Amino acid sequence: MTMEERVWSDVEAIRAQAPLVHNITNYVVMNNTANALLSLGASPVMAHAEEEMEEMVGIAGALVINIGTLSTPWIQAMHKAQQAAAAKGIPIVIDPVGAGATRLRTQTVHELMQAVSPTVVRGNASEIMALEQAGTGAKGVDSQHGSDAAVDIAQRIAGQHDCVVCVSGEVDYVVSAERQVRVRNGHALMPRVTGLGCTASSLIGAFCAVNAKTFDAVTHAMVVMGIAGEVASVKAQGPGTLQLYFLDALHNLSASDIRQRIQVEG
Repeated sequence: MTMEERVWSDVEAIRAQAPLVHNITNYVVMNNTANALLSLGASPVMAHAEEEMEEMVGIAGALVINIGTLSTPWIQAMHKAQQAAAAKGIPIVIDPVGAGATRLRTQTVHELMQAVSPTVVRGNASEIMALEQAGTGAKGVDSQHGSDAAVDIAQRIAGQHDCVVCVSGEVDYVVSAERQVRVRNGHALMPRVTGLGCTASSLIGAFCAVNAKTFDAVTHAMVVMGIAGEVASVKAQGPGTLQLYFLDALHNLSASDIRQRIQVEG
């Protein structure tokens, strides 16, 4: 199968299986990411009460942990959820939102990753660099570095944790200890819409739920994310309508969209 055929196969699997993606995510993006998962064909749940973590993870196909709006009870729930996910053997996606900006964020994501190795880590360059405590000077949740600046660190993290790392940016890098590819799909308006990075992490969860080849699943998710942004940009007049048309693009995504637009190198 060609790359575009493999991407489309995963999209069809998501639409057929509607995998439940359990998100412990931040207040800012809950609605956005839930709608994106629904538009693609997956089934989202946003649950963060520690008391229901084991049960919720027990029925999920993937767990996505996003540290965007931390609190002590949420951190406890994240630890409990990933322990349950590891015991069940389902993929764990970590999104280290704002790592490097504050001690709490950086320490929390380090502790999560030390307790249970994730399946995937997705973040911008500053966030990925902070995972190695590289002194990145993060400004809130926005990256101060191009994605290429974090590739070497991403590869070391991938080797240490036996995981796949996605460094998102103008070019998205998908990295393992042995491989890397560059996904050049996307549009310049996308960083102007809050939470699209978080949305990418949730979509990665959906793809990992239907494709056991993690590297391929992450690559396919980023291709779909970028293509949906490109399709949306054709009609969008700014960030507000880009978000609107992005959901429509996910819902209406076709094999021809992927075949005509896919840009993957490596």
